[in-house]
Amino acid sequence: MTQVNATGKSTFSARAILLIELALAMGGFAIGTGEFAIMGLMPNVAQGLGISEPQVGHVISTYALGVVVGAPLLAILGSRMFRRHLLLLLMGFFALGNFASAIAPDYHSLMLFRFIAGLPHGAYFGVAMLVAASMVAPDQRAKAVSRVLAGLTIAMLIGNPTATWLGQWLSWRWAFGLVGMIALLTVLLVAIFLPLDRNEPRNNPMRELRDFNRKPVWLALAISSIGFAGMFCVFSYLAPTMLEVTGVSENWIPVGLAAFGLGGIVGNLFGGWLFDKLGFKAVAWLLLWSILVLLMFPLATHSLWTIFPAAFAVGTMVSLGPPLQTHLMDVAGEAQTLGAASNHSAFNVANALGPWLGGLAISAGLGWTSTGYIGAATGAVGLLVFWWAWTASSGSEETRGAATVCD
Repeated sequence: MTQVNATGKSTFSARAILLIELALAMGGFAIGTGEFAIMGLMPNVAQGLGISEPQVGHVISTYALGVVVGAPLLAILGSRMFRRHLLLLLMGFFALGNFASAIAPDYHSLMLFRFIAGLPHGAYFGVAMLVAASMVAPDQRAKAVSRVLAGLTIAMLIGNPTATWLGQWLSWRWAFGLVGMIALLTVLLVAIFLPLDRNEPRNNPMRELRDFNRKPVWLALAISSIGFAGMFCVFSYLAPTMLEVTGVSENWIPVGLAAFGLGGIVGNLFGGWLFDKLGFKAVAWLLLWSILVLLMFPLATHSLWTIFPAAFAVGTMVSLGPPLQTHLMDVAGEAQTLGAASNHSAFNVANALGPWLGGLAISAGLGWTSTGYIGAATGAVGLLVFWWAWTASSGSEETRGAATVCD
């Protein structure tokens, strides 16, 4: 049930909020499944199109490039639209991109359709988080946002293994068809449960751009872009690594993906808790953990009993997400929508960078396990960027303190 209070702002009952959050989370589930499904089906896509696994890695990078381009662009272009209308358009567009991917006749058309499917990804999350935060009290916003983002982490645990199993059983094309159907279900749920609010605040694109163009914002995005690349470097090639190095049958691949997804859920919760305890400093500790996990991964790939714990540990690198997202909200000023959408751009810069670097190493003959060492190197670079951001913020605080004393 929806009501309008004395200030003209729409208020929602607890049941209405739950249903809207479920509808928005379904979109996150669709996007997460669509983004990660191809990673578990890498050998199947390669065989079906007559290409190599590293070339499939380039398809993954192309989707990520679509996210990078589309997130800020569509967030700005849609800033004058009502959020309900924008969410429906974005998810409908995502559905079309995945249906087109399912019928792609060759390698180059698949790359094009994956790029198109990636365009609405970041903008959808940015607007969905804004809607979730606007429905609840200020001290409940983070919890509301996390409930919407739960769709993404559940996709890693359930959606991705399910799509992989379906793709192995029938064809990799059915996995993209499934994602398209989930996206259409999201369109239906949002249309039913999210009412049109004509009193909602409208964004000012120029003001958002002004606040967005600040050093702390760009450094936070740089940490996401580089720090997450190691996780994607390993995860993108997890399926062929299990087949070629561990020596298991393809029936075990969904189990490995589920282990990664479970690690992602645990990491997501832990990362939020650690940021509440340590603040921005938590990012440094999580990057150090990521480097350690990635260095140990190649040693764990040779046994069935160690590859699953290793996949779980790689999944825990998702713990970087909540601290970086929260820090970005702290430094973005009035660029909240653009900042939220651009964080997913940064996340997918990592999704493009990781598979690309891993593909180069594998193509150079360094072996499937080289992804762990390449990923650890990107984690080290991310740690250097964190140090730059930390010293810059410390310097700004000292400057503000000196100015206060002079006043």
